[in-house]
Amino acid sequence: MVTLELPDMTMEIVTDAGVFGAQKVDPGTRTLLMLAPDPPSEGEILDLGCGYGPIALALGKRAPGARIWAVDVNQRALDLVRRNADKLGVSNVTTSRPEDVPEGLRLAAIYSNPPVRIGKPAMHKMLTHWLQRLAPGGSAFLVVHKHLGGDSLAAWTEEQGFPTRRIGSKSGFRILEVASAAGE
Repeated sequence: MVTLELPDMTMEIVTDAGVFGAQKVDPGTRTLLMLAPDPPSEGEILDLGCGYGPIALALGKRAPGARIWAVDVNQRALDLVRRNADKLGVSNVTTSRPEDVPEGLRLAAIYSNPPVRIGKPAMHKMLTHWLQRLAPGGSAFLVVHKHLGGDSLAAWTEEQGFPTRRIGSKSGFRILEVASAAGE
């Protein structure tokens, strides 16, 4: 069990071995939730690489009229998100493996502490897939530590046609806003 403390909420979240941040809420995740703008009040919002759910759960509480997609490849993580959502009464969180998200779904926003340690090629492939699904006017909010490539990731998303700007920085963590592709 870990505690996520934010100015607008405190949540006790069940974790387990084998999921990212099982011992404590990752500081990058907390930084993202502190510095990124509030989610849209409605629409489809993605927590990419949700782990046990701190981002998805916070977004669900902040935007009860939106549907939050908690997506992960780890089935244990998805089970924990469901358990935590039930325990906390967050009813607008849908858990899913990436391949089970409806193909035509357009996202109002993406929030993610992306899995940098899977390597750049795999992470770039994953991000390209999901960034292309942003609805016109939608944005992704990503947190990446500068020592893990936060600045190079911003340059890469720009090169891919996704306007990117740093909207915050704290303790080495970069918060990037990545807009839907130009012209969309």
